[in-house]
Amino acid sequence: MKKLIPNSIATAALAFAVAFSAAPAHAETTLILGGSNPVGDNTIHKANEMFTKLVNERSGGKLKINFIQGEQLGNDKQVVEQMMQNSVQVYGDVLGWYAEWVPDLAILNWGFTFDNNDHMQKFLDSAVFRSLSEQLRKNQGLRILASAPTEPRVLFSKKVVNTPDDLKGLKMRVPGIRTYQLLWQTLETKPTQVAWAEVFLGLNTGLIEAAEGPVSAAYSQKFHQGAPNVMRTNHVVSTYQITINDKAFQALDSGLQKIVQDAANEAAQFARSKAEREVDEFYGKMRDEGTNIVSVDAAPFAKKAVAGVKEMEADGVWSAGLWQRIRDLR
Repeated sequence: MKKLIPNSIATAALAFAVAFSAAPAHAETTLILGGSNPVGDNTIHKANEMFTKLVNERSGGKLKINFIQGEQLGNDKQVVEQMMQNSVQVYGDVLGWYAEWVPDLAILNWGFTFDNNDHMQKFLDSAVFRSLSEQLRKNQGLRILASAPTEPRVLFSKKVVNTPDDLKGLKMRVPGIRTYQLLWQTLETKPTQVAWAEVFLGLNTGLIEAAEGPVSAAYSQKFHQGAPNVMRTNHVVSTYQITINDKAFQALDSGLQKIVQDAANEAAQFARSKAEREVDEFYGKMRDEGTNIVSVDAAPFAKKAVAGVKEMEADGVWSAGLWQRIRDLR
């Protein structure tokens, strides 16, 4: 005897079949891109915008990047943790934030390790960096798609600093990254943690007397107005990277993977070109606003910082001999 299907079940089955047959063959996939840089004309924000635009234009509607701008998703560490959980799939910012999970990357935040952008690029192209990137992918599920050097970090101070002796006792703002703190302790300042957005206020109230940062980002936060002496120490070479949750990347078909990879490569190179082109322009803007731009001999600062390298390696902050291997890449 033929078994009848109740009307409600039959109707639901028919609706499902119609809906399934009407669904597009390639439904759009959305990936969330997070960062923490201020919205505006700074290098990292613009590179993230470029990556978003390239993927969205080239994917033919199969893939969409949803760029959540500014700190809407939290600070850098929080965004990285969300990316590990795959609630955020893509992250664009500096490489140094990964040092918490790949300790050897802490060396990116140690001053006077890299001479310039070309030296940094040699490191990013090296087998050493490829090995560190693979550690991040295997252990944390994060795939670095592309990275590049951008601009130097320099010193902003209420007083002129010409030699390491001028740093003694200076109340210095540093980010909440151990390597930065130990660097400026080695240089005999008094490191103080102040949120990036609060640096200008801290300088004006006297909570801090100096700060450091990438030229363009520090200009946008008006560091030079609170500390009108800018020393071109170039103590750290800043970077830009685009990273993706590896499972999210593997879930894409090969065509979309190539689009994402190519867009990341182009965004990284854009970040380097933009930063190198604009650094002198920002110095010019600061000079026009009354800032004293000081060219210093970095060698005495670097010599003093070397004393901290042995301590870092003895404490296991990064692997023994890593600093020298990077220096040898020059």
